[in-house]
Amino acid sequence: MEEKKLDVKSIIGFVLIFGILLGWMYLKQPTPEELEAQKAEQKQVEVDDEAQEVKEEMVIETPVLDVQDSTAVANYKSTVGAFGFTNTVDGTTMLENELVSLEVANKGGQIVTAKMQKFVTYDSIPVYLVKDGNADFGINFTTSDNRVLSSRDLYFEPTLSKSGENQVLSLKAKVSANQYLEFRYEMKPNDYLVDFTMRSQGLNGVLNSSKPIDLEWKLKGIRHNKSVQYENRYTRLTYNHDGEKISKLSESSELDEETEEDIKWLSYRQHFFSSILATDEHFKSADLTSKNLVEEESKEEKFTKEYTSKTTLDIQGGEISENMHWYYGPTDIQVLDDYKDLGLVESIPFGWGIFGWINRFVFTPFYTFLSSFLPFGIAIVVMTIIVRLALSPVTYKSYLSQAKMKVLKPEITEINERLKDNAMKKQQETMKLYNKAGVSPMSGCIPALLQLPIFYSLFMFFPTSFALRQKSFLWAEDLSSYDTIFNLPFSIPFYGDHVSLFPILASIAIFFYMMMTTGQSMQMQQQPGMPNMKFIMYLSPVMMLVFFNNYASGLSLYYFISNLITIFIMLAIKNYILNEDKIHAQIQENKKKPKKENKFQKKMREMMEQAEAQKKSGKR
Repeated sequence: MEEKKLDVKSIIGFVLIFGILLGWMYLKQPTPEELEAQKAEQKQVEVDDEAQEVKEEMVIETPVLDVQDSTAVANYKSTVGAFGFTNTVDGTTMLENELVSLEVANKGGQIVTAKMQKFVTYDSIPVYLVKDGNADFGINFTTSDNRVLSSRDLYFEPTLSKSGENQVLSLKAKVSANQYLEFRYEMKPNDYLVDFTMRSQGLNGVLNSSKPIDLEWKLKGIRHNKSVQYENRYTRLTYNHDGEKISKLSESSELDEETEEDIKWLSYRQHFFSSILATDEHFKSADLTSKNLVEEESKEEKFTKEYTSKTTLDIQGGEISENMHWYYGPTDIQVLDDYKDLGLVESIPFGWGIFGWINRFVFTPFYTFLSSFLPFGIAIVVMTIIVRLALSPVTYKSYLSQAKMKVLKPEITEINERLKDNAMKKQQETMKLYNKAGVSPMSGCIPALLQLPIFYSLFMFFPTSFALRQKSFLWAEDLSSYDTIFNLPFSIPFYGDHVSLFPILASIAIFFYMMMTTGQSMQMQQQPGMPNMKFIMYLSPVMMLVFFNNYASGLSLYYFISNLITIFIMLAIKNYILNEDKIHAQIQENKKKPKKENKFQKKMREMMEQAEAQKKSGKR
């Protein structure tokens, strides 16, 4: 592999960030007393975490029965009562097709391994959604002899068969040859969705129908990406409820809990992959919990979030009958859109409102089309060029407004000097000048506001587009993750332990763009209450450099190309389209024409005049 080297621009950006952050760290370093207190607190936290982990493991894991130990087997049969009829044989059964491989255990009848057949993690390990006890599924019920049992503790007898091309796995926890609790899995060829049925036969006299039957599903999301914090930002519990409403638990809170009704499906999203449980009849209500397991960026962290869902099942005629579906697969619109009847595509975080609509129905299909015949990185560049050209009329309007303000600068300066001791009068005279000249100070802001839906939609598109996952471009190995040109021997707060080049390039482009767009405003005297444009001009590139260092390189590539194209468009407008002399002449002509105030302008003038009159009367 070719050795990655730093260029001059990389060194400049690197030194700038180091200087700012090291200075901040020096000024904010804690005292020795504070360090001792932090160590004591951290030690206590570690002790509590270890105790909590032990407790969680006790909840999820159940001891394996030694079937060779007759005493243990007898004790087991005594505990489970009538369900002791089932043979106590440990083992698993495989269900697999071209896309997914599932391993189902005899004990508990639940999926203990779910592996993607075509995808690997950032370090080339197969993607597992379920592995090594990170998931737990089962029902809790009471028998007629008042035993409180869990399906997790029961042994099931597996039978693997075929139904056409489908694989069918039936697992039965038996009370007798014809009385049993059955978990049935049916896997189709080349399909991520597995039909799942829970039903009982002949147990109406075994189950205590006066007691609730509770279903519980737990899962700890396994880390798949290079940056665990970035992955965790797009890892959420999403659910369909109350007549097709789509809601989510918090992606950032340490703990989020909700109780919802009429649940159609539950999605445990792990950024680019999802574990989904859907039901045909809907769950009447469910208690949902999402616990954040990531506190900081770490290469050792194995999990992102811990999800829990609890619901109560209905008993019909003293029997259990639930038709459900398991989905273990990519959070990819092209895959999930195949399950329209279940509406699983809605689990993808396109964004809210108009932003999500633009992302889903404009940018996603447009990029899919471009990437069907172009390399993925080139497709981003082409899409960016087309988007910027489509928005060039908005850019023209914005720059035209700046040019008009520049032409008026001498007159505004004169007003500021003449009325520097009377802010109210100065504002009145300035507004009067704008009105006569036919210039609106807000005309430059409106075009920028019109671009916000596009900006936010693309901000959501790049981090959640499965099509970009593990696709390389130039020095970036994965457009859905950060690019790296240099690894640091330590980690800088907020910045990370590496240097990404695309955010540096984007920051440089943003700096020159800000110089062009804010330069006009900076030439004018700062108005009271207005933000310091020079400060914003320097702050924006630094924020891009710091916070986008761990973002998807495809997003930084978009911002770099977008701002570069915008700069060229503005230069073309300035040098070949707009003529300041003509603009000045037009403004002078506008001043000669009588201007009629609109209702808003009239109202503003009257309010200013009233305020001025009150000020004068107060002085008297």
